[in-house]
Amino acid sequence: MWHEYMYNVLNVINNIVLTFIGIPFALQLIYMFLFWLKKKTYKRTDKKNRICVLIPAHNEEDVIYDTVKRIYDLQNYPKESFKVFVVADNCTDKTKELAEKAGATVFVHNDPDPSHHVARYAISYGYEKIKELDEKFDFSIRLDADNWINNDFFSLMNDCYNSGVEMARPYESALNMTQNNYTKACGLYYSFDSRFSSRVRERLGIDAHVMGPGSMISMDIINKYGYDSEGICDDAEFCYRRMLDGYRLHYVEDAVVYEDLPSTFKDTLAKNKRMGAGNVRLIGSWGLKMFFKFFTTFRLSYLEMFLTYLFNIICVILCTWIPAFYIYSVIYLSLAGTGMIETSLLTSGEYMQILITTLIIIAICLSVLFAFAGILQGVLLVCLDYKKLGAKRIRDLISGAFLFPCFTVIYCVTITLGIFSKPKWTKVNRNKSYLEKGK
Repeated sequence: MWHEYMYNVLNVINNIVLTFIGIPFALQLIYMFLFWLKKKTYKRTDKKNRICVLIPAHNEEDVIYDTVKRIYDLQNYPKESFKVFVVADNCTDKTKELAEKAGATVFVHNDPDPSHHVARYAISYGYEKIKELDEKFDFSIRLDADNWINNDFFSLMNDCYNSGVEMARPYESALNMTQNNYTKACGLYYSFDSRFSSRVRERLGIDAHVMGPGSMISMDIINKYGYDSEGICDDAEFCYRRMLDGYRLHYVEDAVVYEDLPSTFKDTLAKNKRMGAGNVRLIGSWGLKMFFKFFTTFRLSYLEMFLTYLFNIICVILCTWIPAFYIYSVIYLSLAGTGMIETSLLTSGEYMQILITTLIIIAICLSVLFAFAGILQGVLLVCLDYKKLGAKRIRDLISGAFLFPCFTVIYCVTITLGIFSKPKWTKVNRNKSYLEKGK
């Protein structure tokens, strides 16, 4: 019967889709299984390079003072060797005044074009203003207005730079990891790449993903290219561009940047929708270039970066094709197995057996994904890095490990919504009252 042929064709397509999904997932499992690799460290040096810290800030009066003040007060690095610059981007509050009070040099950036009210314009403006100054810097550190960094951050990045590295990323942790169970699961999800993926990449000679807060970039690169990103995910695009230009990107694990995580689903949705919309465009414009360049250079970093960002497309498949196919499959096999529709290729008993097998496979796959690929990853991360994640004891974070798979589902759904929408920038609520407890 025609419907039997349709089922068989869809089943073949589904097997191809599962293979497509499995390759990037297998990569993440490899990273987890290689957790025992030792972290890379850089030789301590006496040479202290000049550092410029660039912080774009739009109406960040709640957090900017503390961020700048902590840098000047707590960094174990000569104060004359670094300077903090804040770009007050279309601010209508006291961001400028508070940043200056804390010791920062402030560039005021007012752009009436609403489409320019995104971070990349402020960052580009800030770098251009720094380049105009008489004083010169060796490398830059980019931070967000709510970021804190550990006390040796500058020293560690300086050692990395002195070893010849021109771009590097830090370990990403959270300021409010223990705020509630939601932030625990959220923080563990985002820290997975720092502890597992980034360490393994560094040890195997694969380029790090230098993006987000805490990124170290040589000023030689900034002077040559400027901040030439054009998309929503400007930091990832800048990373893509420099990799395609031939630069090697590294990871400094002991340099830790602490971010204020979204503490509600609403804030996660706003953040991930922007990220999903930006990443899918990034894959189309730059990811394919990475993929094809792998076959001309055989540099594994290009293929790894492409496969990692392919997870954004996989999110769409997991939220659309996978549930649609298996719901259809169970309904069709139930009808065929009970004789409610006429069949000719197989008997109703054979279709019933296929239904039972399918349900067993679904149950096993979900159990493995949640228990093994989900909870196990979270528990392992907590046991290895709980102190770096802002907890005093393992038990302070263990509940987040068991919710790790749930946040993965949330991540997939919110990324998918972003891919199919045109999200506008919305301000994410800062958890200021919670953070004040940790001062």
